[in-house]
This record gives sequence, C-alpha cells and structure tokens, in this order.
Amino acid sequence: MYDFIKGEIIEISPAHLVLENQNIGYHINISVNTYSSISDKKNCLVFIHEVIREDSHQLFGFFDKKEREIFLNLISVSGVGANTARVMLSSLSPDEIKNAIIENNIVLLKSVKGIGAKTAERIIIDLRDKVGRIADGDQIPVRLDNTIQQEALSALVMLGFPKVKVEKIINGILKEKNDLSVEMLIKESLKRI
Repeated sequence: MYDFIKGEIIEISPAHLVLENQNIGYHINISVNTYSSISDKKNCLVFIHEVIREDSHQLFGFFDKKEREIFLNLISVSGVGANTARVMLSSLSPDEIKNAIIENNIVLLKSVKGIGAKTAERIIIDLRDKVGRIADGDQIPVRLDNTIQQEALSALVMLGFPKVKVEKIINGILKEKNDLSVEMLIKESLKRI
C-alpha cells in the first residue's frame, strides 16, 4: 500500500490530479480541499489511500494526514463509499466534518449532496469517539495501538468475521488493555466473538 507520492503535477482539476514520479503518471482522485491547497504548486506530496476493487484500482490523495484520517473514518461507515467521502471533503473542510460529528450537527452533514438524514446519523454514531482522537494539527500522531488495531481488524475481517462487530470488540479490548501485541489482540478478540 502507498503512504504518499511526491512528484511533479502534470495535470490538475478540482476532482483529480496526475502526479509524475519516476516517469510514471499517477491519476489521483482529490477533494476540492486538497485542490485548493496544491493548485498553485508545481511539485507536491500527497498522502494516498488506495481502493482496490474487482473492476478498478483507484488512488485517493490528500494534502495532509488529517484529511486522509477523516476520509478513512468516513469510508468505515456503512453506506459511505470513497466517492461519497470525497464529496463530503469537497463540500466541507476536515475540521467542519469533525466538529459536525462531535457536535451532533446532522443538518450540516445533510447539506452535502448524497447524504440523507439516516446516513448523517450513522456517521455521527459510528465516528463520534473516533474523530475526537484526531489531532488538531496537520499531522496525525503515529499511534502504536492504532496500527495494532488496524492489523488485528484486517486479520479478523479476512477470517470472515463482520467488520462492525469485530471493530466494537477490538475497541472494547483496547479500552481495558492498551499494551497488547497484534497476536494477543486477535486471540482476545476471537475469545469474545
């Protein structure tokens, strides 16, 4: 998986950019928020999230880790896909989304095209605890337990367990004990499933 791509901007629009690195042009989907941050630059670094499906491989790029973290949280919500999350980040800033979730502002989230009342409520319910941990600065602190949490979640989902159920179990375990290794977290989760 890619973490970031740094290179020369060959083509840019509010929806995508083509970034050249080592004579390879990467087509990267971006939000209007990222576009406004890099549109006047010749070279840039964008943080990447790769979405791999049966019929497509897509790259989504972000000006900073904070925006990518909000994007990853949004796509973890049932019914919110990568393109919907990108539309949200184009309509609202990452801070506006974070504050809307924390403040239970359904009206603001519903103002985004494609987001209805039920989806807005689901976003708030699913992400209220998560977005409170996102740093106010541009950089997300690297947290060991977050990496361990993601690895354990991925492993359990690959084993066939439902993501939402596993996520709740893992979060509960990490509230009790936050010094577990990936293996110990997976074993403890399997005991509770």
